[in-house]
Amino acid sequence: AGGGGRGIRKVTSPAELEDAYQRTRDEAERAFGSGVVFLESLVTGARHVEVQLIADGHGTAWAVGVRDCSIQRRNQKVIEESASPLLTEEQVSEVKAAAERLAVAVGYVGAGTVEFLYQPEDRTFAFLEVNTRLQVEHPITEVTTDLDLVKAQIHVAAGGRLEGARPVEKGHAVEARLNAEDPDRDFAPAPGRIALFRLPVGPGVRVDTGMGEGDVIPADFDSMIAKIIGYGPTREDALA
Repeated sequence: AGGGGRGIRKVTSPAELEDAYQRTRDEAERAFGSGVVFLESLVTGARHVEVQLIADGHGTAWAVGVRDCSIQRRNQKVIEESASPLLTEEQVSEVKAAAERLAVAVGYVGAGTVEFLYQPEDRTFAFLEVNTRLQVEHPITEVTTDLDLVKAQIHVAAGGRLEGARPVEKGHAVEARLNAEDPDRDFAPAPGRIALFRLPVGPGVRVDTGMGEGDVIPADFDSMIAKIIGYGPTREDALA
């Protein structure tokens, strides 16, 4: 019932199972109000690849972008990019088609993200989950498709249909999450008043935030306070 990397434990031997189950259940219960736990095969050395979806409930689902979110810390995404630098055009088409079939099969309505673990060695995809909402990294799909996902979400929620041509990805985008954490204290949360807040501006730069100078970050907060998005015709341009 959770997200954001919470409620996950790795079990390497049968002896660890009982304690890991108890801790995972308790954390999930506290954080999300549900102690249901799933036992899954551990996939290592994989890339986190996800498909942005919008579906109208009238039989049409668009997979509009593929993102690579493999750079993570504590199971929490840190850097995301679109498109994935690892996948071939055929693989991109394959995961997009799978996501669309899934959405149509369950009668899905709204924006969502179908997540996969991709194993480069044997070039296979393992289905992970569907996030039934917009995600933090949705701006990199917006800037590479010129599709306003929030507007599209409201449109289909009101009973509207997806019409016209499916949006096509152009160029490359990278998003970095800006977190209020102290790297000298093992990235502990760093609440308090924001004394100085200077964000980048200029061509190819987008910043999403709800914070400004003088605002106070409370102690019981999610550490992400802004998203910095770079966009360009190539991956090198976006990274620059």
